[in-house]
Amino acid sequence: MQTMRTFIAIDVSAAVRAQAVRLIEKLRGSGVKARWVEPANLHLTLKFLGDVPNTEVAAVCQAVKVAVLENGPFDIHCQGAGAFPETKRPRTVWLGLAEGNEEMRGLQEKIDIALAELGFPREPRRFHPHLTLGRLKRTGPELADLAQLLEEHEAFDAGKFTAEEVQVVASFLEKSGPTHDVMGRACL
Repeated sequence: MQTMRTFIAIDVSAAVRAQAVRLIEKLRGSGVKARWVEPANLHLTLKFLGDVPNTEVAAVCQAVKVAVLENGPFDIHCQGAGAFPETKRPRTVWLGLAEGNEEMRGLQEKIDIALAELGFPREPRRFHPHLTLGRLKRTGPELADLAQLLEEHEAFDAGKFTAEEVQVVASFLEKSGPTHDVMGRACL
């Protein structure tokens, strides 16, 4: 049985993508060893499903469509650099949301419930909407430089866009990095 690494997400606008790339370039200047997200792969993840059998993809797409049926489009304002678990000990570097958090949390909850009915485990942690910019490979003295840059850009404004659809996306891991293929769309 074939499987596809799958996640549910909202794509960002070209303008927000361009600003996120600007921020990545600034953070890259810290010299940290990180896997920075390629511009085409920047998105707001609602749920990561992992490896999904090909035979279940249609059911996942349908469940997402039904889950978001009553939600309309909403504005998202991407603003503020940060890191998980914290800026002093970053593992994942992100761009936060100044607007659209509650709508994202509501969508995530509905999708989480709908996909639990298909056997996917519910997310145990509180959902924190963010745009992942990079993941650190290892730590070193340059972490202090990255922490400083994150603090300097804690109000970085990447702009606003209107979320109009949720996507079911397959991620293919290549040596050059992941590539994404949209398998289904659910209009808001």
